[in-house]
Amino acid sequence: MNIKQLQAFLVVVQEHQITAAAKRLYTTQPPLSYQMKQLEKELGVKLFVRNAHGIRLTAAGQTFQRYAQQIVSLDRQAHDELHQEENGETGQVNLGLISSAGDLIPNAAMRALTRNYPRITFSITEGNTFDLVDRLNTGLLDLAVVRTPLNMRGLAKKVLNTDRMVAVGDPTAASLPTPLRLTDLAGVPLILYRRFEAIFNRDFAQAGVTPFYAVRCDDARTAIRWADRGMGVALVPESIARCDAHQVITPVDYPAWNTHVQLVWKKDEPLRPVIRHLIDLLAENYD
Repeated sequence: MNIKQLQAFLVVVQEHQITAAAKRLYTTQPPLSYQMKQLEKELGVKLFVRNAHGIRLTAAGQTFQRYAQQIVSLDRQAHDELHQEENGETGQVNLGLISSAGDLIPNAAMRALTRNYPRITFSITEGNTFDLVDRLNTGLLDLAVVRTPLNMRGLAKKVLNTDRMVAVGDPTAASLPTPLRLTDLAGVPLILYRRFEAIFNRDFAQAGVTPFYAVRCDDARTAIRWADRGMGVALVPESIARCDAHQVITPVDYPAWNTHVQLVWKKDEPLRPVIRHLIDLLAENYD
């Protein structure tokens, strides 16, 4: 067993499929499958259950995943710190970003960090909040910029921005009052960004409103695009609407729908010095 095997194992776990993992690892399926079988043979347990839809971890595989993550993280930390001792402060920041973080990152704190430590590099992974948190939990990212709501178990955070919810309306809905109350949305054809569906349904029910979802989608930019083309009113965070919308933007007067863009990292794992420096600088920048 070696570090490369453990890294390959973690990629397979994340992708749930040998073929996709092999592509990410710049190899082919047969040698990667053989590597995983050899790992199972060496450990004397079955790590994966294979089916027509891909693979999933056994109970033993889940236990081994935790140790693999710790070992890979410690190996990376050891290499970074040894390199820093020899060459001064340096290292790679593996940073996950949601698409709506564009106006927040990079910023003055990051420029300050690279001025102080000019050999620091950034490896950026873009994705949605849930994908980035998964990558963070499997050790593939050091930090992630994500949007609430999300499961914060095991994570530490720093709030970078607070967004109110807004309605992006097509021209026929431009007469909506400003600001909007929940009751003003009764009967309005809404374009729903699904990740907020549970919250919206809960609060509409409390307000005695039965919402009409004309469109459901999985991306705020898609919701805005459909609103711009006259298909209804999209409910999305304001910063995304300001970047992408071409129609009327109306604030929703309901603070419980505010969302936060947060910097998150694993709470109980040691942080490399470069990561600590970046978190400290971002904290100063936004406090």
